[in-house]
Amino acid sequence: MAAALLDKLKGIEDRYAELERRISDPGAIANQREWVQLGRERAQLADVAQAAADYRKVIGEIDELKGLAAGDDPELRELAQSELPAAQDRRALLETRLKQLLTPRDPNDDKNVLLEIRAGTGGEEASLFAGELFRMYSRYAERHGWRVETLSLSSTGLGGIKEVIAGITGHGAYSRLKFEGGVHRVQRVPATEGSGRIHTSAVTVAVLPEADEVEVNINEEKDLRIDVMRASGPGGQSVNTTDSAVRITHLPTGIVIVCRDEKSQHKNKARALKILRARLLEMARAEQDAKIADARRSMVGSGDRSERIRTYNFPQSRVTDHRVNLTLHQLDQVLDGQLDPIIDALATREQAEALSA
Repeated sequence: MAAALLDKLKGIEDRYAELERRISDPGAIANQREWVQLGRERAQLADVAQAAADYRKVIGEIDELKGLAAGDDPELRELAQSELPAAQDRRALLETRLKQLLTPRDPNDDKNVLLEIRAGTGGEEASLFAGELFRMYSRYAERHGWRVETLSLSSTGLGGIKEVIAGITGHGAYSRLKFEGGVHRVQRVPATEGSGRIHTSAVTVAVLPEADEVEVNINEEKDLRIDVMRASGPGGQSVNTTDSAVRITHLPTGIVIVCRDEKSQHKNKARALKILRARLLEMARAEQDAKIADARRSMVGSGDRSERIRTYNFPQSRVTDHRVNLTLHQLDQVLDGQLDPIIDALATREQAEALSA
């Protein structure tokens, strides 16, 4: 185990050392975008590099203690034998820590959240519970020091919520709340139910990472074919006699932009590039919107009661998360925003699946 792990860490340590060198290079500092990217990658690898150094150190200590324990000096042999178990325990802890650090991270984990809650089947009872879920997430955010901003709210006349969309801003918001997307089922006796019969309603929750600012990078040498043409136009003036028209072909997408309105070739090229950048930006945004829409659909399904990730049973004061078969008889605490026991279990499952993969 130690040898395999050390081999894996070698590449990471080498990359971290390279980043340390490059981030102090004046050339990288002059290129602000590159310098920020290097700094971000270095920060991501810092914990692994430190844990790797600690792991190598404890491996060395264990080898040294084993050598002393097999030596001829009785006092050193006894001392080494007494210290060896503690060193082996440290090695085991560091191996666990390194496995966790080496588990692939969700690239969205550090992002803010767009939270959408919609009443599903169940009429007014579903709307009332949608309001309770919104309060639950607001309280959870408050406990973690995150900021909640209501972006859109459609309420009912009886105090319920048909739909609410909110932004949640704070460190680690998506990494915790991403497990909440799906259908939440509530079982209770509505206040208007005279016979005491338990009703089942459903509310859909979608948790989406805040969309990135879309950047459009064009490599003019590799991505573009630029053709200069003789512009045509009425009047027989200079527009007919100079090679001022510009046709730009964006090779990765096949987009073609032709500009011939200006007499200057440089102006036509600048205008064509501006139009191309706008078209590429529109394509990137459309692609991002499509991904978000797919994520939303996969989370909420049809909003039917049967498509549930969690059930809130009021008569039994019970909350059951069906993905990890976890049941807590702490309904009041959960609805007051004490969600960490459930989210911790879901995060542990995700990590175990990632380690297994």
